[in-house]
Amino acid sequence: MQDPPAVFTPDDEHWMRQAMALADRAAAQGEVPVGAVLVRDGEALGLGWNQPIGLHDPSAHAEMVALREAGQRLGNYRLPGTTLYVTLEPCAMCAGAIIHARVGRLVYAAPDPKAGAVHSVYDLIANPRLNHRVEWSGGLLEAEAAEQLRGFFRARRQR
Repeated sequence: MQDPPAVFTPDDEHWMRQAMALADRAAAQGEVPVGAVLVRDGEALGLGWNQPIGLHDPSAHAEMVALREAGQRLGNYRLPGTTLYVTLEPCAMCAGAIIHARVGRLVYAAPDPKAGAVHSVYDLIANPRLNHRVEWSGGLLEAEAAEQLRGFFRARRQR
């Protein structure tokens, strides 16, 4: 069975473009270009870009950084009513954190056929045995985000 087509709003595109700008920031620091923005009621609560190399922290994925910032800002690890915009489908670690934080909605750009834990490799987000369900949609600005990643790795191979 094929997934229904995702419906995105102009606000979704606005926030995904913000996430893509953060992914550029990661690339400028030599990190894999992934960016994330956590939003509630039209306000960015947390911004993140990949930083595991620079921070010497394997958990410093864009999603984790954005969730941490929002949690600190709000004084709570639970983030209900939020939407997380991320340029690449989250991995298992990030998907687990998204569930534990009670994020309401996830929007990602490009699928990750090697480590995606929303739909590509694992269906962690939609597992009916979990105590929280996250609404999700993939594919917003997919071609642009995929090219951002391809360009980064192409440039690294040419060094």
